[in-house]
Amino acid sequence: FYPDRYGEARYQQNNSIIAIGSGQLKGKGLFNTTIASVKNGNFLSEEQTDFIFAVIGEELGFVGALALIALFAALLVQGVCIALRAPDLYGTLLGIGIISQVGWQVFLHIGVGTALLPNTGISLPFFSSGGTSLLLLLGEMGVMLSISRAGNAREKRLADQHRAETERILQHSRYRKTTV
Repeated sequence: FYPDRYGEARYQQNNSIIAIGSGQLKGKGLFNTTIASVKNGNFLSEEQTDFIFAVIGEELGFVGALALIALFAALLVQGVCIALRAPDLYGTLLGIGIISQVGWQVFLHIGVGTALLPNTGISLPFFSSGGTSLLLLLGEMGVMLSISRAGNAREKRLADQHRAETERILQHSRYRKTTV
């Protein structure tokens, strides 16, 4: 909680902030090759994993970083909607757990990259290099798609039941009107 006490220990986070700030509004461009870049100048030791948000902020700027955050927010909202439409409590809890884990991982990574949190080594989902993290995240998204499919099947079954009940009531009311 006292960042001034850890001067040299915050080297990577300070360079991360410099990278995000140097991207300004529209960034320096994707895959820039200037040596002044934090990525190319080796100012960050693990830019492909722990500080990928700093590289995104530098190359795509504030607009790109904000777009990335908006995409993750859309993923989280859609994940919660899928979880709430699950056919059973287990699917709901599993979906909320998966999407909470992804949201927490995004929050920690961006918090570290902007020096709001201490360095934790958490990767940014779907963007940081590392096969194991990506494999597990893709597996989690597969489970979310399965929950979504089960929820859609439940909603279709309920809609079919409602349609059949409505038609039965309408048939019953037509019969009464013609006999009177």
